[in-house]
Amino acid sequence: MCISFFNQDFIFFLINIYSDASQSALKYFKDTKVNLSNVLIMTGDFNIRDSLWDPAFPHHSSHSNTLFEIADSFQIDLSRPVIFSPTRFTDNTRDLNSVLDLIFLCSNSQEFDNHHIYPNWRLTSDYAPISVDISIIDKQLQTKKCSLIKNSDKECSFIKGIISSLKNINIHSISSVENLELVVQKITFNIDNI
Repeated sequence: MCISFFNQDFIFFLINIYSDASQSALKYFKDTKVNLSNVLIMTGDFNIRDSLWDPAFPHHSSHSNTLFEIADSFQIDLSRPVIFSPTRFTDNTRDLNSVLDLIFLCSNSQEFDNHHIYPNWRLTSDYAPISVDISIIDKQLQTKKCSLIKNSDKECSFIKGIISSLKNINIHSISSVENLELVVQKITFNIDNI
């Protein structure tokens, strides 16, 4: 999943990846030579155990090299947690807890350069939540909030309008950051008008 957000001057990308045991996502990123600039964060479950980020694991994985090549192409660096903790917890005594979830952050960023792992917040999950603090400059942001009554005619009309609007957007023209920004602006305009 790739999420983008933008202000007047820039468009930024947040990338969330799940790479299965066959490393399909990494292979896709490497083979398609995805070219994104302004990547702030790449995070996800990479399913790679490596001594580079997990001191309890004694080996190096060749998949890590591919992961770092991709990160370098986006100009992002592996983040180190404020306090080390596994990110995946096993439910049996045969296996060790591990670090499979990683965060890569914008290179040389002074705004944020590390993350937090919360093993006590897992509840019934075997994965610990992870967070990154992003400082936002002290600036007034204009916001508005609209709410619709659940299952009302207005809500149904709004959803139909969104679906119709999204169906009419030409996504085949997204070949550059500029084209993506135009599509995002069109979606925003359409939602505001609906």
